[in-house]
Amino acid sequence: MDGKASAAHNYLEHMLFDESVKPTKLPLSLLEAITNNFSDDHEIGRGGFAVVYKGMIGNGMIAVKKLSKTLDMHEMKFIQEVQCLMKVRHKNIVRFLGYCADTQGEMTNYEGKSVLAEVRNRLLCFEFVPNGSLYEHITDASCGLEWRVRYRLIKGICEGLHYLHENHMVHLDLKPGNILLDNNMVPKIADFGLSRCFNENQSRDITSKLIGSVGYMAPEFYNGQITFKLDIYSLGVIVMEMLTGQKGYSTVDKVLESWRNRLEIPQQETSLHQV
Repeated sequence: MDGKASAAHNYLEHMLFDESVKPTKLPLSLLEAITNNFSDDHEIGRGGFAVVYKGMIGNGMIAVKKLSKTLDMHEMKFIQEVQCLMKVRHKNIVRFLGYCADTQGEMTNYEGKSVLAEVRNRLLCFEFVPNGSLYEHITDASCGLEWRVRYRLIKGICEGLHYLHENHMVHLDLKPGNILLDNNMVPKIADFGLSRCFNENQSRDITSKLIGSVGYMAPEFYNGQITFKLDIYSLGVIVMEMLTGQKGYSTVDKVLESWRNRLEIPQQETSLHQV
């Protein structure tokens, strides 16, 4: 690593032990070094717009999200995501450590001619959350997580979402795959690539692009309306999925029946308040 990367490495390592340190700009050379040049054996996740790698910092690890290259449409999304992430800090939101916006000229062949092309690298760095996503723990009441654990997860997700809304931010892609779990099963909301940051007096927006996850998008989103209610709808789907193991509507009686069997509670003693 060069001197600049070495200094950033020390700063990043310090961040892992001091949560008061603010996110910072990071050089590409550092992120290449800690991910072994983004090698396949460091890959820990992949989506439509990015690949996530583990980065080794001293005795600790971070997650490095490498966005798709050369697509101008992703540039604004990157800027919006960084703007949103710089504003948030909460125990139920994945901690943002820094970003890299590197642009370099590179000679390449185009239609038989050598041309100088602009190569963009856009990366985001986060705390490493080791226990996977909530998606991997979704089951019905017959198996999987105990009721108290599910309750704590629901409570943590609600607190994280409340914090976002208090800070005028709509997540817009809340789903089990975007909720990470640490070693203590503390949920952390992640992936702010579709998020919108509102002004203090703003409560809605309009969009012509419907981008989200089918099954978690509220009906009004199909009309292009963006409000805080969209996240609440997604939250409701997640809660029902955590209780029943599947998306969609279930009657209260059906949910209670499932959990009464799991908890071995006699039917006459079961009430919504007790569960």
